[in-house]
Amino acid sequence: MITQLISNPSPIFEPMTHYDYIIVGAGAAGLLLADALGRDAFFAGKSIMVLDKADKSQNDRTWCFWEKGPGPFDDLIHKTWDTIYVAGQQWEKSLEITPYTYKMLRGIDFYNHYVPKVKAYPNITWVKEEVQSVREKEHVVEVVTDAQTFTAEHVFSSLYDPSRPYSQKHYPVLQQHFLGWFVKTENPVFNEGEATFMDFSVAQNGNTRFLYVLPFSPTEALVEYTLFSEHLLELSEYEEAIKQYIQEKFKTAFTITETEFGTIPMTCYPFHKHNSDRVFHIGIAGGWAKPSTGFTFYSISQQIPKLVEHLKAGKSLSQFYHKDRFLFYDMLLLDILHKDNALGASIFVSLFKRRKAQLILKFLENETHLWEELQIVTAPKPMPFIRALLGRIF
Repeated sequence: MITQLISNPSPIFEPMTHYDYIIVGAGAAGLLLADALGRDAFFAGKSIMVLDKADKSQNDRTWCFWEKGPGPFDDLIHKTWDTIYVAGQQWEKSLEITPYTYKMLRGIDFYNHYVPKVKAYPNITWVKEEVQSVREKEHVVEVVTDAQTFTAEHVFSSLYDPSRPYSQKHYPVLQQHFLGWFVKTENPVFNEGEATFMDFSVAQNGNTRFLYVLPFSPTEALVEYTLFSEHLLELSEYEEAIKQYIQEKFKTAFTITETEFGTIPMTCYPFHKHNSDRVFHIGIAGGWAKPSTGFTFYSISQQIPKLVEHLKAGKSLSQFYHKDRFLFYDMLLLDILHKDNALGASIFVSLFKRRKAQLILKFLENETHLWEELQIVTAPKPMPFIRALLGRIF
């Protein structure tokens, strides 16, 4: 006699489609926010989803920032420098930045640390799908991907919509755009203890153009051609500029081991006006990039804890905005560069030539006092700033 055992069929798993919070995009802002929510007991009862089209397994970007002393990301830092180099057409100088340290964080190291950590939180779901749209309804927010639709009480979106700042004229929009080559040279030519912060000795061609060099060893470095301007270049123009710089500056043969390309909006456009009580924009989409320099990572790391405390206090997301005088300084510089883009080199070189590097870095972190800011704004030639100020007033 043969007895056939028939087990009950397994129930069909229906993935959850409604969440308290959905985080769109797992870049720096998305991952830091997800981690902050995941490790805070206050949000243990909240269901959270992270949506991103990539698995974050590629070294797709590099973040750099400066800070005093030890910081929360030190275990992930790839390289640090205590000296920076700044140059113009007829001036150059190596500048000590102590007590600041200039730090470089590779995207892959950041992802390898935070992605597994975020996925391990029991109340966080990670979904690899490309988001098509975020639609706010009367009582929920719909997040439409290329495969399905989710809903949430609140959405934190890092989807940057360039049509918003470009559809107006009140706030100029420039771009920080760059091509970087990770190179290995035949000869030991790099000073690995010094980062080239801004080298304006290259041809400006009517723009604000500089080289940026981060050496990892005497034969390895990231060499990046960067512009603050309105329009992108043809790829060959970035490539030729880097090639020529290495040949003239370092006089050595080299191989390219890796490349990166990026563009960051430089504008004082009020991105926060697109936030609501249910949809909140983070990272570049939220206007968290420093308008006058494009530095973003440090700003994000400062904004995330404030946002989390805002949520814990039960305050409306639309109220999370703080305007300060530093935005006005940024606006004046962008007005100047939008009107005459070639002035960037002389402005930045005059700052580093006449003021201490530590004061400039403190100012660019929005941490100076009014007396210190007066020292900064009086370093360059005053007329472009006076004209920009009068333009804003009238």
